[in-house]
Parts: sequence; structure tokens; C-alpha cells
Amino acid sequence: MNEPLHAMIVALTGGVAAGKTAVTRRFEALGVSVHDADVAARVVIEPGTAGLAAVVRAFGGDILDASGRLDRPAMRQRVFADPAARQTLETIIHPLVRQWLHEHAQADRGPYCLLAIPLLAENIEHYRWVDRVLVIDAAEAVQLARLMARDNIDEALARRMLAHQASRAERLALADDMIENDGDEASLDEAVAELHQRYLALAATTHFGAR
Repeated sequence: MNEPLHAMIVALTGGVAAGKTAVTRRFEALGVSVHDADVAARVVIEPGTAGLAAVVRAFGGDILDASGRLDRPAMRQRVFADPAARQTLETIIHPLVRQWLHEHAQADRGPYCLLAIPLLAENIEHYRWVDRVLVIDAAEAVQLARLMARDNIDEALARRMLAHQASRAERLALADDMIENDGDEASLDEAVAELHQRYLALAATTHFGAR
């Protein structure tokens, strides 16, 4: 019996404000499926899910809003002020996100698919099942400028946000492929088109069995 096939799985990551969304939009325009960890993190704690029930058991019913959904602003405030609470929340949500991504990747029947995982470097031991890693890279000065403009924050806060992530070097150490995104977004078109052709060729010549 032949081993079931799945799409080649490319995990896409990058630091905050490196341009991950701009890149994934271009792959989607080429017909590539993108399964996003940020989307998964919302889906797995929708009302009625085991994920939301686990969050309520850990934090109490007062973390729900009037509609029975997670009160995200209140939850953010709570975990920002309490590292132990943040760790508890991540212990609940992160495994569910990984499971969601794995299931979607295994079910994907395209030649290849992308998993957008902002915190891949911080959790790489849990993602050994991906086939390739694509890092969207930008110089720290560029990240800072974009982050300050995007979120209307000062440099001190922007630097703290960068400091909470894996370092640029740690991400690049994982990269099978890399897109430099220090310039204008239009320059991404050619880089994405070239990678798309490379991935199609790899997918056509390599057997990717279910894992």
C-alpha cells in the first residue's frame, strides 16, 4: 500500500514587521494555500471548543465577554502583567495551534503549502515535520522604523517588542530559503515568483509522505 502523500510543507517566518504578510499575500495570489498560526490561535479558542474550555478552567469565567468569547483585551492585559499567566495561556494554545497547522498541512493537496508561523524559531523543536523553512529577513533598523510607523509607538517600546522574539541570527540559522525585505514591497514580486518556481520543481521531484 502506498504511503499517503501530502503537499510539500514550507514554514514561513520572520521577525515583527519584517514583511511576512506582504510575502504571504503574493504566494496566495499565485494560488498557494497559506495556513496561518495567528488564524489558528483564534480558531482553537472559539466558543464551544475544548481550547476555550481549558482557558476558562485556568483563568475563570470572567475572562469571557458578554457573547461568551474570550475577552482578548482583558486577557492581553492580564498576561502582559503576569509572566506565569502568559506561560499558562501559551501552554494551552500553542499545542492546539500546532495540531491545527499539522492537520491543515496534511490535508493540503496542492504541490506545496505555506505555514505562516511568526514564532517558529522559538518553537522549532515542535515543527521538525516541516519540509523547508523560509525566513523573511529585514535589518533591525528597518524593522524598528516599520514597527514604530505601523503601531504608532516610540522606539523604546519597539525595541522591547523586538527583544521578546528570537534574534535575527537564530531565525536565519533555520533558513533553507530567505527573502530580504529591506526595500520597497514591489521588490518582493520577483523574489516570490522565483521561489514559487523553485518550490514547484521541488514538489514535483520529491516524495512527501504523511508524518
